[in-house]
Amino acid sequence: MKHRIMTAFIEEIHLNGMKFTMDDLAKRLGISKRTLYEHFDAKVDILDAIIDQSIADRNEITDRIIQDENLTLIEKIRGVITVLPIHWEFYDLRILDQMKRYYPQQWSKVDTELTDDWNALRLLITEAIEQKEMLDINVSLIMKLIIDGTNSTLDQRFYQENQITVSEALLSIVDILLYGLIPENKR
Repeated sequence: MKHRIMTAFIEEIHLNGMKFTMDDLAKRLGISKRTLYEHFDAKVDILDAIIDQSIADRNEITDRIIQDENLTLIEKIRGVITVLPIHWEFYDLRILDQMKRYYPQQWSKVDTELTDDWNALRLLITEAIEQKEMLDINVSLIMKLIIDGTNSTLDQRFYQENQITVSEALLSIVDILLYGLIPENKR
């Protein structure tokens, strides 16, 4: 039921913005407000649950990729960059702007997750450079390019208008960053 509530919460945000009420959410779910309150005490609790679950999900998937001995170092880097957590549709610029205004504490947590230096990825890239599998370019610059590139998917309206899924966009962004725009046979 909690997952269903979180999904409905995101749907409500997409349709009506952050200012909807718990009554609106209960109606969307077809349950009583009392039933809703049995699972969450307030909207902010649902928001916290979505954020926490998304972060935990992303970390769990990242750890599995890193531990997978069947993947090459470059495949691990590509995999870590393209991890899409559960509730990825929540990570939209319009939602984040509203969250910044109405729920600054929660926004700060999301912003940190999106913009901080992703340590696991940094370690993989450093290892790839040391093993001469990547060019020896400043790791902080590489990290900035990757973080900025992947965070461009937060502009979900652009991708929807251009009929590109977020997953496809992430894969293309990573391929451009890792392999460039020039086909290998033309280099």
